[in-house]
Amino acid sequence: MVTPKRRSISLPITLSAVAVILTITLLLVWILVIVKNMELLQATFVGNVGLLVGGIVSFLAIISVLVMFTVFLVREISEGRRQTSFIDSVTHELKTPLASLKLAAETLARPELEADRREQLRVMMLQDVSRLVNLVDGILDASRLVGGREAGDFGEVVVADLIEQVAAENIRRHYLGADIFEFELDEDMVLFVDPTALRTIVSNLIDNAIKYSDGPPKIRVQTTRPDDRHVQLVVSDNGIGIAKGDLKRIFQRFYRVPEEAVRSRHGTGLGLFVVAALVKGLGGRIEALSAGPGLGTAIRVQLPQRKPLK
Repeated sequence: MVTPKRRSISLPITLSAVAVILTITLLLVWILVIVKNMELLQATFVGNVGLLVGGIVSFLAIISVLVMFTVFLVREISEGRRQTSFIDSVTHELKTPLASLKLAAETLARPELEADRREQLRVMMLQDVSRLVNLVDGILDASRLVGGREAGDFGEVVVADLIEQVAAENIRRHYLGADIFEFELDEDMVLFVDPTALRTIVSNLIDNAIKYSDGPPKIRVQTTRPDDRHVQLVVSDNGIGIAKGDLKRIFQRFYRVPEEAVRSRHGTGLGLFVVAALVKGLGGRIEALSAGPGLGTAIRVQLPQRKPLK
C-alpha cells in the first residue's frame, strides 16, 4: 500500500513568518518616511498624523490576518494528519477481528472438528464480535459528541458498585485475575448523574489502563471527596507513561502519542476524547498525570456533587 505524502507544516509557517517580517519592515519604513516628512509638511500636520495612524492600523490588521491564517492552516494540516492516522488505525482494528472471524468460521465448517475445539472457536468469535462492537460504539459516541450530545436521563448511581461492575467486565474481557485491581473506594458515595455517561467514562479509563500497562497490569482505582461540592475519581496504572508535552494532547480527537509503545497497541485515538467530552458535559474536569515515559499514568476526573430534583 502506498503511504500518502504528508503535508509539511514547516512550509506555511516559514512563508507566513517571511510575510509578517516583510509587513513589519514596510510598517517601519512607512513610519520613518512619514516622520521625516512631517517637518516639511507642517501645514498639513493633522492630515499626516491621520495618514500615519491609518497606515499603522492597516498594517497591524494585515499582520493579524496573516497570523490567524497561519494558525488556522497549521491546525487544519494537523487535523488532517490525525484523521489519516485514525483511518489507518480503524482499518487495522477492523481487519484483525474480521480475519480471525473468517478463519474461525472456515474451521468450524470441518466435520471432524472436536467439541472442545468448537467451543474454543465460538468463544474466540464472540470476543472478536465484542471488539468490533466496542470499536463501532466508540466511533458513534465520538460522532454524537462532536455533533452536540444531548444529556441523558439523570439518576442516582452508587459509584463503588458501578466501578466494581466495570472492573469485573474488564477482567472477563481481557482474561485477567481479580488481583490486578487495587480499590480505594468511598462505599457511601452516590452521584446524581447520567449513568450511561459515567459507565462509559469508567470503562474507557480502566480499559486504557489495562491496554497501556507494561507487563502484568496493576490498576489502582480511587474515589474521594476533595470538598463538599465535588467528587473525584482517579485511575492509575503501572504502564508506559506519557511525556509531559502530550499530557493535554491525549484528549484531542484522533490523537495518539507518536511512539512505538503506543502504535503497537490497538486503538483509534477516540477513547480519551470521548471521556473528556462526557466529563465536560457533566460539568466536570479531567487531567492526565505522569512522571514520564515508563513511569505509569493517572487520569483524574472531578465531577460536581449534584442533588436530585425534588
